[in-house]
Amino acid sequence: MKTTLTLEDKVNLIVELIKEKKGKDIISLKVKDLTPITDYFLICSGETEKQTQTIADFILKILEEKGEKPLGVEGFTEGRWILIDYGDIIIHIFKEDIREFYGLEYLWGDVEIKKYD
Repeated sequence: MKTTLTLEDKVNLIVELIKEKKGKDIISLKVKDLTPITDYFLICSGETEKQTQTIADFILKILEEKGEKPLGVEGFTEGRWILIDYGDIIIHIFKEDIREFYGLEYLWGDVEIKKYD
């Protein structure tokens, strides 16, 4: 049964799920005015491939319980850069060194960025 999470509620829920699994450097980028692809990117880091997989698995499990199914999941097996696409939110879960190398958050200089502690 699909719940009626607002977009902001979904962003906040995902952030809390990431925090629960000890994800680091969590940020959201509000890109809806710059691209038709999605409304938000959520980006976080994990220290190991196992941790990034655990974060992704937890998000997928809890959101599925709320009736939210992803449009796609990429990179889970390798665990270095996992992408989960929910349409309105695309989640990027990076191993720390891979995130630093790609610098995805720096490609969107003109967007609203929110950092979560």
